[in-house]
Order: sequence, then structure tokens, then C-alpha cells
Amino acid sequence: MLPRHKGTDKLHAGLRSKIAKLSQESERKAATARRSGFFIRREGAGQVVLAGAPNAGKSQLLTALTSATPEVALYPYTTQAPLPGMMKFEDIQIQLVDTPPLGQRGVRALISSILRAADIVAIVVDLGGEPAHEVEWSLAELAACRVIPRSMPPEEEMTGGIYPKDVVIIANKSDLPGAYHNLKALRLRYESFFPIIAVSATQGDGLDRLPVRLFEALRIIRVYTKAPGQKADMNEPVILPTESTVGEAAEEIHKDFKKGMKYAVVWGSGKYQAQTVSKTHVLQDGDIVEFHV
Repeated sequence: MLPRHKGTDKLHAGLRSKIAKLSQESERKAATARRSGFFIRREGAGQVVLAGAPNAGKSQLLTALTSATPEVALYPYTTQAPLPGMMKFEDIQIQLVDTPPLGQRGVRALISSILRAADIVAIVVDLGGEPAHEVEWSLAELAACRVIPRSMPPEEEMTGGIYPKDVVIIANKSDLPGAYHNLKALRLRYESFFPIIAVSATQGDGLDRLPVRLFEALRIIRVYTKAPGQKADMNEPVILPTESTVGEAAEEIHKDFKKGMKYAVVWGSGKYQAQTVSKTHVLQDGDIVEFHV
């Protein structure tokens, strides 16, 4: 955006030098992350990492909900490396990441960086086994990776850095014998701490509700923009945290846009349609915003 003429030559040269330096630093950091553990680039509206014990059905879920094709087998430890896939929810995509079982030898050091960077950690359990025990075991494994649920702080103070995360439980294999009673016991023990979503990846039960529940757990909203005198762009929503304001939406579009904005017109969360609002107006999912500068 900087004009090019003789007076800006030095500034352009300085900017090119800074960009080159930052690019090299970024590549170095990414290479370090790959050497010290797995690295999955975050894509879509949010990243949900599937974690849990062997044979819980993480790969089956990824196959059922995305176009990814992980190896799926009845024997444990089939997944040897993380694999991402994109799950559609209405007009956005949410990234799911399948990971090796938490208890697999050497895995903890490799997947810690993925767990720490995730927006949500989804513990996948087997309703045909002992799901409550699997959750307890998985929480202990996550704690060893310094990942702690926001809704369930540790009983004892932990030394060193910790990574608080939103956690959900995906109770898989709801079609198996005994699943109903196991689910009931699981909810009795953990529903006050975590959302629990019962599904069957093989039979498809509950899979239609899972994207909705994960979208809600991400605590994000979709806001659509509209230019004065034109129709709203309903294809590319701006993704924001819940409780975001008009000013924060403007800043998300461009950091300098907020400064020049005088007011906005909102369809959706206003007291009436096409309401004129200030930068402090709190937006809701599905709002249409017309910015005026």
C-alpha cells in the first residue's frame, strides 16, 4: 500500500529486509516445531484435536465427518501420526485432527505441541468399554502434557507452565451393548464439567448433531459484511469470539479500519432491522454488518 517514488526507496528497502528476516525466523520456528514434535497448521474456523485411548474410534470419526482417509483397523495403535481433516458446519469448516493414542510410547513428547495449540481437545471414549475410566486416564495423560481443562482445575498446584483448554467428551460406539448404561454413568460423573456428545461413527448415530455441538464449544460467531447499497456477502463470514463488538469486527477485517469507522448498521442483533450502532455494539452469530467510514 506504500506509494513508490524516490522519497520512499529507503523505506521500501527496509520493509523488504524486515519481511525477509521475519520469513526466515518463521521458517526456523516451524522447522524446530517439526523436529521436536508434530506440527499441524490451523485451518478453518477452529481446530479440534481428537485425543484418547487406543481403539476409541478417533480415526472412524475423522473418516465419517471429513474427506480425510486415515487407516482404520480393529487393532490398537493404528494411527502413527496426526492427520487433519475439514468438517463442514453450515457455511464454515472446522478442522479435526486425529492423533495417536495418548498412552503410546514416545507419543507424549510428539503431540504435546498439537494439544497445547488446539482450540478444543475432544476426548474420545468407547461406550462399549469403561468410558468413565478412559476419561480419567486421558485427563491424567493430558496433564502430563501440561494441558488442563478450564472447567476442571487440578486439585494440586502444578509447577511450570500449563495450557488451559476447553474440553469436550465424544462418547463413541453408542450402538454397542451396554452403551446406554455406560453413557448414563459417564454423564453422572463428568457432565457437570464437560459437554458429552454420544455418537456412533460406524452407524452414523448422533453425527448430525456433533458439528453443532463443536461449533457451540468453540465459542465463536459468524458475522457477514455488507457494502452500502449492495447485498450482504453470505459466502465469507468473519469469524469472531462470542461477545465481540462491531469495533472488534472492523479490526478483524483490517487493523486500521476500526480507526476510521464512524458507525455501523446491523441486521440481526439490533432492537430492529437496519439499526445504526456504535463500535461497542455486541454482535451475535448470523449478524449482517454494514460499516460506514
